[in-house]
Amino acid sequence: MWSIYTALVFALVAASRFTPVYVLEFCQSTDPDCHDDTASNSHRSPHTVKSRWNVSVSNLMQDLGQFRVSCKKLIEAFPLDEVDGNFVHAVKNCIFSESTPTPLKGPLRLAAVSKDVIEGILDLDVAVTQSDDFLQYASGGRLMLGSVPLAHRYGGHQFGYWAGQLGDGRAHFLGQYSNRKGEIWELQVKGSGKTPYSRSGDGRAVIRSSVREFLCSEAMHFLGVPTSRAASLIVSEEPVLRDQFYNGNVKTERGAVVLRLAKSWFRIGSLEILAQSGEIDLLRKLLDFVINEHFPSISSSDPDKYLVFYSVVVNETAHLIAQWMSVGFAHGVCNTDNFSLLSITIDYGPFGFMESYNPNFVPNTSDDEGRYSIGAQASVGLFNLEKLLGALSPVLTQKQQKEAKVILKGYVGIYQMRFHQMFKEKLGLLGEEEEDSYIIAFLLKMMEDTQSDFTMTFRQLSEVSVLQLYNRSFTQMWALDNLSLHKHFSDWLKMYLLRVSRQENDTDLDHQNRMKNVNPRYVLRNWMAESAIRKAEMNDFSEVELLHNILSSPFVTQQTAEEAGYAARPPLWANRLKVSCSS
Repeated sequence: MWSIYTALVFALVAASRFTPVYVLEFCQSTDPDCHDDTASNSHRSPHTVKSRWNVSVSNLMQDLGQFRVSCKKLIEAFPLDEVDGNFVHAVKNCIFSESTPTPLKGPLRLAAVSKDVIEGILDLDVAVTQSDDFLQYASGGRLMLGSVPLAHRYGGHQFGYWAGQLGDGRAHFLGQYSNRKGEIWELQVKGSGKTPYSRSGDGRAVIRSSVREFLCSEAMHFLGVPTSRAASLIVSEEPVLRDQFYNGNVKTERGAVVLRLAKSWFRIGSLEILAQSGEIDLLRKLLDFVINEHFPSISSSDPDKYLVFYSVVVNETAHLIAQWMSVGFAHGVCNTDNFSLLSITIDYGPFGFMESYNPNFVPNTSDDEGRYSIGAQASVGLFNLEKLLGALSPVLTQKQQKEAKVILKGYVGIYQMRFHQMFKEKLGLLGEEEEDSYIIAFLLKMMEDTQSDFTMTFRQLSEVSVLQLYNRSFTQMWALDNLSLHKHFSDWLKMYLLRVSRQENDTDLDHQNRMKNVNPRYVLRNWMAESAIRKAEMNDFSEVELLHNILSSPFVTQQTAEEAGYAARPPLWANRLKVSCSS
């Protein structure tokens, strides 16, 4: 049996590596339309019940000519780039540049569409997505009513170093849409051509990266993780040259565009570029805008408003990374230009869902040093928040800067608290007992030693009864069976069962259902995405659609998913997969 000292060490290590997810009541249905409309709301209560926003087709727009966006608020709030044109140049004294998307060449095809986004956010009848008009609007080939396309100027720290001007190099902001629920969403097309921030790029995205972004942003939403959304994926015949692994092996791929949405695309790098350039008045103006639009609890007249804003971002960033960790998600490129000020997951690139539990899991082959390994994400979050504080410093008093440093020191405690809460939920533990951290750390260490599958170990613990655990009758559960080979498994199991037995009025069924509601059976593993991509590159989008439907109800056992092997041991070829920053 391990010593208490060893257990505490593991608890601290685990807390610095992983974390939990808000409890979701899972749909008692395999209907892909069953979803949680509030899943991207990081403030939801721990027991949000999934609900469908029901609206008759007659109340949805069936004519794209009626669909209107607005850029007025942003254009009136900020000066635009004085230099016209999409050619690359150093941009100063502005937040946005006017930039017109470049239409994709060749026949266009709708490869995937999110009915939940189209109908539930954009108020459109999903039938309109089958029209040529939709293909043009959603790919940037034709502008929506009210659209003044913009590219956002930002900078960022990439892999620990200041990279200078970055910006939207292959994305165009189309406008803000106010839907019937009173929500305001910002629409972007990604892969829509060059902008003033394209540097040496061509402004395009290819099918493989676009499939991954479409599927993962939607999958994360249904897992309950705050995220941008994806409305559609459109592919073309336009040839795009890519050196996928930066090894000189250039190949011709095909261009694609994702229509994506977020409440805001402002990120830490949006503030950094202004502070680094000495544009302090514009920095203050952007901060005031972000606070007024997205942080209604902060008074615009509060002399400490920037400090309060920083406190909220520190808190919510800790929560977001905790949620990533609870589902085994590694972002892959945690640069400051990829960290949202609203603490939502944005800019899906070389991400990966961890399979065998390994704190050193690195999804990005471009990350040679493992800076953005899954176990380092909490520390990287701290680094990024330090850079955010540096960007805010010019508008903070000396006293406020000192207070901000105190706030930042609280980040680790917030993160560890969320980790502890969420993994307790994953194990179905109620109340608070002194040994809970030990139980969690003990389990994670065994999983690391046995290379147990992260997702399915927790899921199968959710699906097995207390009696089955006691009798160790789970030979058909491959992940648990693998974990049970650990020499200390019996010790952990006794401790866990004793802890569960002390939970009064907690039936076995209640215990299992609680755990199933937070432990998904299906996540977007890289091998699943790769299988869909290979077919998509041959114009077969059936697996993209299948995955999208299944991942819309990740907590529900689904026959089609089981037949496809999405909850089975990963195939051997999955170990050979590589993902890079190339898109």
